[in-house]
Amino acid sequence: MRSRFHIVLLMLSGLVVSGCASSTLQTRDWSESRQLVLVTTADWDATDGVLRRYERGAHGWQPVGDTTPVTVGRAGSAWGQGLHAPQPTGPQKREGDGRAPAGVFGIGTAFGYGDAASTALPYRAMTASDYCIDVSDSPLYDRIVDARQVGQAAVAGSTEPMRRDLHADGDSRYKLGFVIEHNPIHRAGAGSCIFANLWKAPGEATAGCTAMAEPAMQQLLGWLDPERKPVFVLMPVAELERLRRPWELPHVPAN
Repeated sequence: MRSRFHIVLLMLSGLVVSGCASSTLQTRDWSESRQLVLVTTADWDATDGVLRRYERGAHGWQPVGDTTPVTVGRAGSAWGQGLHAPQPTGPQKREGDGRAPAGVFGIGTAFGYGDAASTALPYRAMTASDYCIDVSDSPLYDRIVDARQVGQAAVAGSTEPMRRDLHADGDSRYKLGFVIEHNPIHRAGAGSCIFANLWKAPGEATAGCTAMAEPAMQQLLGWLDPERKPVFVLMPVAELERLRRPWELPHVPAN
C-alpha cells in the first residue's frame, strides 16, 4: 500500500493531473475576459437556473444565442472559492453540502467519454481508472487522478469515478463536460470536483455541478475559446444585481 507521502512525491513528479487545470487567467481578475457563461438562479435555495452566454466588445457584454435551462445543486448554491473577492454574507460552499459554488470562476479542461470532442478547450478523454478525489483529507483532494499512476489506495473512498458509464450502471452525466475552477488551490473541505456536465434526467438537480442537456453542452463547448479567457459565473439574480457594476458583469432580467 502506498503511503500518502509517496502520493505527494508522485504529485511533485508530475504523475498526477489536476482536475482544476490552470486556465488562461493568471490572476484573480477577469477584466480581460471576452467570453462569459452566466448561470442565474431565483435564490440561494433554487435548484434550477438559466444559462446565458456573453461576448465582450467595445460596448460591453452582449448576449449570444438563446438561454438554456440548467440545474444546480440539490440544496441550491453558496459562495465558493474563485476569482472573486470573498463574500462575508450568504451561505458558504462546503464539501458535501449539495450546493453549487457561486461566484466567478475560470474554465478549465473539457472532458468526456469519447477520444475527442468538438471544442477549442484542452480535452481529456476519461478512462475507467480516472477518479476525482472528494475525500477532504487526501493530498489529492479536488484533483482528477489516474489510479494506474497513483495506486488504488489513493482513490479509495472517492465517490467520483469519471467514467460513470462503467462504474454507475451506464450513467451518462460525465459523457461530456468541463471543469469549473471553483477551488483552484484545492482547499480542504471547501468543495471538490465541480463541473459543468450533462444532467441525468431533465430537471434533476446535482450534488454541486451545473447540468444541462447534451445539445446545449455541445453548443457551449463549441463556442468556448481559451484564447478569449472565458469565465463561468453563477449566482442568484439578487446577488448579480448587487455586484454587477463593481464586478463588471452583465445585467439580466429576473428568471
